[in-house]
Amino acid sequence: MTLDADAIVEKRRLRRRVSFWRLLSIIVIIFGVFAIGLADEDSDFKFSTGDHIARISIEGLITDDREKVKLLNKARDSKKVKAVIIWINSPGGTTTGSETLFEAIRGIAAKKPVVTVLGTVAASGGYIAAIAGDHIIARGNTITGSIGVIFQWAEVAALLEKIGVKMEEIKSSPLKGAPSPFVPISEEARRVTAEMVTDSYTWFVDLVANRRPFDNIRARQLADGRVYTGRQALKAKLIDEIGGEKQALTWLRTIKKIDKDLEVVDWIKPVYSDFNLSSKITMYAARAFGLPQVLGAAFLNEKSLTPERLRLDGLVALWHPSLTSGN
Repeated sequence: MTLDADAIVEKRRLRRRVSFWRLLSIIVIIFGVFAIGLADEDSDFKFSTGDHIARISIEGLITDDREKVKLLNKARDSKKVKAVIIWINSPGGTTTGSETLFEAIRGIAAKKPVVTVLGTVAASGGYIAAIAGDHIIARGNTITGSIGVIFQWAEVAALLEKIGVKMEEIKSSPLKGAPSPFVPISEEARRVTAEMVTDSYTWFVDLVANRRPFDNIRARQLADGRVYTGRQALKAKLIDEIGGEKQALTWLRTIKKIDKDLEVVDWIKPVYSDFNLSSKITMYAARAFGLPQVLGAAFLNEKSLTPERLRLDGLVALWHPSLTSGN
């Protein structure tokens, strides 16, 4: 009986020890993976350790994107990044978002070579990002240009009158809240709105004239809102070369003397920047074990799923047949 009792006690002690070490191992793994993730975020959003050429993509509608700007700034400051390829496939977006991207890319160009490669479309705000680079390359059938600014709103006053709805408002001055979808626009409101659009348009044209090999008069001739194919853009000197990444690498190696042995590494902004702690740990663990970063889609919050078009406010430098009229 004594031996049996001692054996039972020993088994219980052993079980407690095993449970303790299991728990400790799990904690160590979790904190280790999390530490790797933090170190990765604070370095270059990737695990590459050698010198390389960074490839950063600008896709979809352009809005104020702090994480993208943070990524561009890290590429600017990284000693491992010897050159940057900006790959653009965007119809544009808000003028402020495009302006912010332009400034961030120019910040990189002040320290290291930057070449922009245009995909299917790089128009309006996408073209603003393109001219921030030192050299612009597009496919022959890339859609680019659309140099201009647009400000749109829906006017539903007649519809509301038909259904018997009348909007009332009290405002501090006649131009407050103008233009409004609920009342016809006044001539004064139309004038000041047009002045705002003209101011942003002038900024866009001046930007093109400063970045391309022609003067302001030629820039205005090209800036009538039309889009160009890559071949037309080359003829108009809106881009520098027809091609893709192969031509971009050739330019970097021959003109900027970048080492031909450097690999091209994708720099991707973390899709989990707004996640909670448990979601981040899961994402870091997935990356640590070589699983795709897209697994983070399972943890996206509602804000991340909001359609980008619904978040476009203010002045817009955007090209899309279904979204614009005339440009």
